[in-house]
Amino acid sequence: MPETDNLRVIEDYLRAIERAAPFEEVAAFFAPDVVQHEYPNQLVPQGATRGLDELREAAARGRKVVTSQRYEIRSAIAAGDRVAIEARWVGVLAVPFGSIPAGGELTAHFGVFFQLRDGRIVSQHNYDCFDPW
Repeated sequence: MPETDNLRVIEDYLRAIERAAPFEEVAAFFAPDVVQHEYPNQLVPQGATRGLDELREAAARGRKVVTSQRYEIRSAIAAGDRVAIEARWVGVLAVPFGSIPAGGELTAHFGVFFQLRDGRIVSQHNYDCFDPW
């Protein structure tokens, strides 16, 4: 696929997450053998490696904690089957978290690196930096 198409896939994927699309709609962006690596951060100190089933579970957990979320893409680069984005993420909390009350915003800065195959995400590497809470 052309690089612009791969970039559009990633933008559409993030918009599906933002509008709280059912997981089956989000899963359509993934290849069946997708692997996501979340590198250690304040929320996941040991990091995590997730396949499709674990991504489904993580999405279900997230829906209990965040009532809405948005991604502000600050920069994006597509090269061949790879896309890299820098984004600011803001989640509105359903429950209190640290010093942030329910209804407050948790903010993070993400570097995310994707590899696509036939227009679907095969690999996703997240480097998440959360603002203090």
